[in-house]
Amino acid sequence: MMMSDRKNILLPKHERILKQMGEQFKLARLRRRLSLEQVSERAGIAKSTLWRVENGDSGVSIGNYFSVLLVLDLEKDVLKIAADDELGRKLLDIGLITKQRAPKRKKDE
Repeated sequence: MMMSDRKNILLPKHERILKQMGEQFKLARLRRRLSLEQVSERAGIAKSTLWRVENGDSGVSIGNYFSVLLVLDLEKDVLKIAADDELGRKLLDIGLITKQRAPKRKKDE
């Protein structure tokens, strides 16, 4: 089985998140009054790929999503992903073990 033959299987709630993200891409494009043709050409992708991005298709590479963000001047939004990892910090805090220090030795005089 080739890598491109793999089907991404997502739960419905995760598919909804991708669809919402795609809708946000589309709205950003429309606010800028850019056509599918303009954005796809500037991003170096096919119109059909841009259409799939705007529909939140999980089979589109993250590189293509990023190329569209570049065209829309939104590439810095990528840095917001996982920036506030509240769960990760809580898990780290739970696992932290403070080491007990040995008592200081008294100097012999």
